[in-house]
Amino acid sequence: MSDHTGRAGATRRSVLLTGAAVVVAGCTEYKEETEGGESFVPEAPSSPTAQEQTGSPPPPGGEVLGTTAEIPEGGGKVFAAQKVVVTQPAAGDFKAFTAICTHQGCTVDKVEDGTIDCPCHGSRFRIEDGSVERGPAQRPLEAKRITVSGDEIRLA
Repeated sequence: MSDHTGRAGATRRSVLLTGAAVVVAGCTEYKEETEGGESFVPEAPSSPTAQEQTGSPPPPGGEVLGTTAEIPEGGGKVFAAQKVVVTQPAAGDFKAFTAICTHQGCTVDKVEDGTIDCPCHGSRFRIEDGSVERGPAQRPLEAKRITVSGDEIRLA
């Protein structure tokens, strides 16, 4: 065995410290700069992609919002979690806009009578193009890109 001066070989303390360093190094992928120096960040487990799971490429487009059946002709639906409103001004013609009112940033809450309505101050926007039907908003809703494939509506 050795004494604590390290003259006769590795001490118990150095073996434990070396072992801990090997465990930490083996469980990490990269270092991250912090205020007090570097720290190790553990590697996140990877999940298989849609292609790896099914053997086919992932479906086109982004996040699924809903189905075409959910969007009434001449109306629309607000997807509050995604901050998007999807409308169908004419049969098969789907449009999407931000659900954030351009007046003071409230989330629009309904689509009826051909307009997208904001509950905060009464602004209304046309379902065809997001333009202002009635203020106080002065600017139209920003258009969002969507894709329609079969009956599925996705953010593009």
